[in-house]
Amino acid sequence: MKEATFSIHYPYGMHARPATILVAKANAFKCKVTLTYKGNAVNMKSIMGVMSQGIPAKTPFKVNCDGVDEDAAIQAIAGAIEDINSNL
Repeated sequence: MKEATFSIHYPYGMHARPATILVAKANAFKCKVTLTYKGNAVNMKSIMGVMSQGIPAKTPFKVNCDGVDEDAAIQAIAGAIEDINSNL
């Protein structure tokens, strides 16, 4: 299992645009991808799950990847978050 902590620096936090990007990225992999915020874990392959977290800007959350392609998944998600944060 791979785990990393991230934050979205976009002023509106984890709203529809970054959530859609991250859900699409997670769905590209076979492994289980979980997003955890304030102790609540959701399937990161579900837009409703990710949006339900209501993660504000610059607030840390964790991503866990568990499965055959977990290394590639965590790297791809890290890259997507870096792209989101750099394209403000």
